[in-house]
Amino acid sequence: MPVLGDDFQEGGDGPFDVLPMLGTLIVLLALAVMAALVYVGDAKADDTVKQGMAGKDVGDGRAAIAKAGYDERSAEAARNLELLLAEGHERAEGHRCPICFLFVGLPMDKHARMNICCMKLVCKGCELATHQRGLRGCPFCRTPRPADDTSRLAMVQKRVDKGDAEAINFISYKHFHGGLGLAKDVPRAIELWTEAAELGSVDAHYMLGSMYYHGDGVEEDKPRGIRHWQEAAM
Repeated sequence: MPVLGDDFQEGGDGPFDVLPMLGTLIVLLALAVMAALVYVGDAKADDTVKQGMAGKDVGDGRAAIAKAGYDERSAEAARNLELLLAEGHERAEGHRCPICFLFVGLPMDKHARMNICCMKLVCKGCELATHQRGLRGCPFCRTPRPADDTSRLAMVQKRVDKGDAEAINFISYKHFHGGLGLAKDVPRAIELWTEAAELGSVDAHYMLGSMYYHGDGVEEDKPRGIRHWQEAAM
């Protein structure tokens, strides 16, 4: 009985050829190597994609954090702006007309007039309405208007003697600049402004702040001037 490797024949017409078998094995081996290389390449590609996605996720996370911080700052800025627009600086009650109770338009010296008989600042609208009704005196207290500086000074002095802070502040200006028959007297003006400030006059605090800060008529004292300005601001 022949053994493999000899001229073994079975179902064929020719001798058994080893070379085709080797070629087949080589082809199969090559295919296996190629499959392995493709698998490794796909794995590396998957890793690259995963790393890219991870990097993208990190980048997206950082962008989200940065955007969240930006949004928070924007929201805070919006809240501050809304607060400023809603509140802002309040006007003093002394800026209201005592007749119609509306705030006098700015600038106040163009839209209202001080009546020295009662030291009330009345808007020109109420003054016009009073005039149209035939009244010629003060729109607030109905006192006839003084005809000269002597009468005006007497009216103001009457209010000063009663401790009216606005009247004291008013006459301080007349001493500082000279007016209503009064000679210019800066020390007296400062003395009266100090008294008016103690009684709560905001304008007196402002004037004292300016004079002490700049050394106008008094020895310069910036801290004292700032304190007066702070009182005026409050």
